[in-house]
Amino acid sequence: MDLLSRIDLDELMKKDEPPLNFPKTLEEFEYAFNEQGRLRHTTTGEAYVFNAREDLHRWNQKRYEALGEIITHYVYQLLETKCNLTKEIVPVDATEEEPRSFIYMSADGMSNPTKLLVLIQGCGVVRAGQWARRLIINQDLDSGTQIPFITRAQEEGYSVMVLNPNENHLEVERPAKPTALPSPEASDEPAEKRERKDDRESKKKRDFYEKYRNPQKESETEQIPIRENGSPEEHVLYAWDHFVSKAAARNVFVVAHSYGGLSLVELLIQREAQVKNRVCAVAMTDSIHNIWHQDASKSIQEWLQQHCRNWVSSPEPLDTPVEPMLSDCPRVSAGTERHELTSWRSFNSIFQFFSEALQTEEEETSNTVTTRSSHRTKPDHDHNHNDL
Repeated sequence: MDLLSRIDLDELMKKDEPPLNFPKTLEEFEYAFNEQGRLRHTTTGEAYVFNAREDLHRWNQKRYEALGEIITHYVYQLLETKCNLTKEIVPVDATEEEPRSFIYMSADGMSNPTKLLVLIQGCGVVRAGQWARRLIINQDLDSGTQIPFITRAQEEGYSVMVLNPNENHLEVERPAKPTALPSPEASDEPAEKRERKDDRESKKKRDFYEKYRNPQKESETEQIPIRENGSPEEHVLYAWDHFVSKAAARNVFVVAHSYGGLSLVELLIQREAQVKNRVCAVAMTDSIHNIWHQDASKSIQEWLQQHCRNWVSSPEPLDTPVEPMLSDCPRVSAGTERHELTSWRSFNSIFQFFSEALQTEEEETSNTVTTRSSHRTKPDHDHNHNDL
């Protein structure tokens, strides 16, 4: 006897579930961020409670997702008002009719001649400016958003670009298919046709159960991909080609969390010479890249060893070296075992790493210039000697 036939779907759905209509603003949700950046109920002062209704997981999940959407737009507002960033539409030549996305950029994003910081989040529901929605809702804005990185970078003279690798498609609802009325001669249908009909009924039942079991699946939707930005990897490549590579900054620095590290390695594979020429240092936080699966060349592996560091989830104290699994970038502890916290915990160490990398880069450039200068002077001297 299979699972479906044992479940009385009608009974399962008879729960007194409230309508899935949720507030559209934080105020209507009766929540606000306090001075410490923590989300608190405006009346009780309590932290967010996921199980607002006992035994209604689907409803609670939908409520959480609705709050998450509000948080996304709240963070966008902070990027614009607190960090003074502006949206840049992608694709850059998008028409009004087609799906499009955006990145965020500081006013000097393309013109700052010295330093540019590029932030790449992981995958999932997070959008531009976020590391982890869960942290924003349950902990605070500092740990869950990229705002501390942006603010610190601006204080230290960096221009900033915030990528948006998970905004890959426009989701539209599929029109419902008209339901055919049962034929009055149904009982006279050939056995084969009845079996096909039974299969369809069984599938319908299965879909119905799946929709209940998986709260994400509310209605039939269709995804229209955003041109040249249909995946996180495509988006990072597109942002490189149209923004980062055209920026004036001599030295580019990257912070890439989780899947962002994989996208960065993919960019290296696609644009190796350009990236090596422009990127001074890469800070990864619990990156899930894999140089073998991604087929990274020996030269890319060597470059990663020299210019990259991966702060990984680990019980060891912050910055303690961690045994590398593959021969790519050095791994150190982020000082936490929680994947989503790795960026925030390694915050100060990352900027120290960038500062040291820039110093090394400047020393090497200075030595190269000195060497070239001495090479130029020597032949001139020899030439004059020959003339005597």
